[in-house]
Amino acid sequence: MDYKLPNEVKIILNKFQKANFQIYIVGGAVRDLLMGKVVRDWDFTTDAKPEEILKIIPGGFYDNKFGTVGLAVEDGVFEITTMRKEGVYKDFRHPDSVSWTNKIEEDLGRRDFTVNAMALVPKSVIASEAKQSSTEDRHVASAPRDDKWMLADPFHGQQDIKDKLTRAVGDPNTRFQEDALRLIRAIRFATELDFDIDPKTFEAIQKNAPLLNEIANERVRDELFKILASDNAYEGIIKLREAKLLQIILPELEKCFGIVQQGPKHDRTYDIGEHSLLTLKYTPSGDSLVRLASLLHDIGKTDTVKASPDGNVTFYQHDVVGGEIVKKIAKRFNLSKKQAEKLSRLVRWHMFTVSEHQTDSAIRRFIKNVGLDNINDMMALRIGDRLGGGTQTETSWRMEKFQQRIKQVLKKPFSITDLKVNGNDVMEVLNIKPGPKVGEILQKLFEEILEDSNKNNRDYLLNRIKNIE
Repeated sequence: MDYKLPNEVKIILNKFQKANFQIYIVGGAVRDLLMGKVVRDWDFTTDAKPEEILKIIPGGFYDNKFGTVGLAVEDGVFEITTMRKEGVYKDFRHPDSVSWTNKIEEDLGRRDFTVNAMALVPKSVIASEAKQSSTEDRHVASAPRDDKWMLADPFHGQQDIKDKLTRAVGDPNTRFQEDALRLIRAIRFATELDFDIDPKTFEAIQKNAPLLNEIANERVRDELFKILASDNAYEGIIKLREAKLLQIILPELEKCFGIVQQGPKHDRTYDIGEHSLLTLKYTPSGDSLVRLASLLHDIGKTDTVKASPDGNVTFYQHDVVGGEIVKKIAKRFNLSKKQAEKLSRLVRWHMFTVSEHQTDSAIRRFIKNVGLDNINDMMALRIGDRLGGGTQTETSWRMEKFQQRIKQVLKKPFSITDLKVNGNDVMEVLNIKPGPKVGEILQKLFEEILEDSNKNNRDYLLNRIKNIE
């Protein structure tokens, strides 16, 4: 196969070739090349030491103990790492020590999953290496070849790609005990690639799931958001639950399973946890945060569930309670202030009333509560909620009318700055100096036009200033 490489990648390979060092494309870049996907991150490994790498590419930067030199390029950063072996992992995340090697199998053997433990090199590079013979001999058994390329694949990652399988390198228990973040990364890769997980690997994930508690919440959050951003987010969250990881990442969500909404007044009976998953599945948004909101929108039902005398199960004010719960989740995940506010708004106000007869002021309150920038996301969540609850259609005529009303109201004044008068007018009409009274009068005028936007007329407002209390 003739792999198309960017010129910047060719330059890297050629520079190391001329310096008589081994150089391989490794990791996800190889996996994506073999799968015919667009490569977004190019990583390399070499037997050159970090200081030697810096001599070959003087523009690189090196500030870590893992032998990784970064090189800024037009579309990001290339990472070139010295082949290495790793010492003992004591914190379930990082090795205590690393040592250099010139054997590609040893470097690949420390990696997480077989589909990421392959190395690719053009044979033109091999042919001109000073150490050509030993390099060639070492890979004859494990390296599929064609006329131009050699693939180092000691753990059969290429076969796992064909079988659509995520499998740990070597002993999966060892891999996960070395780095517990790999527990959720296994689910993430399987979700993004639409792969199954090797049974022994999956069993090891379940067995070692508690180790995820050793990992910083921010790292777990990043992996969770990647799962939510994938085309298979629904399946990914199910895999997380089956792997006993969801209970650790989002225990508040796990509590929703087994709680059933039922009763004579309910058209449909469904488990709240399963409904949450289906809402995620049907929410027409690719935004990870919106998808998280859809997954958590009924999170408050666990704390508000009650059985009424008529046999109905109710969850009064679960939206209010849920809004407070997700604030705590946002804090735990260290979301930005903007992200946390959006998440809490979407959960807090997802039970909004839909009616084509709502007044302008009611529509404005909805917009204020949800946030102008979040309206479309809230509508997407509502679609997911409808379909996730068993409704057969994405929308209804009432919802369409409601959205039309929102558009109509948005064309009308919505903030004090939209008034046809300002503070100078107030001071001039009343002959007063700047002070709190000016703002109070403007606020009263604004509240008045919220009820009737036709009153936003300059002559009317100037006259109203004279008589307002």
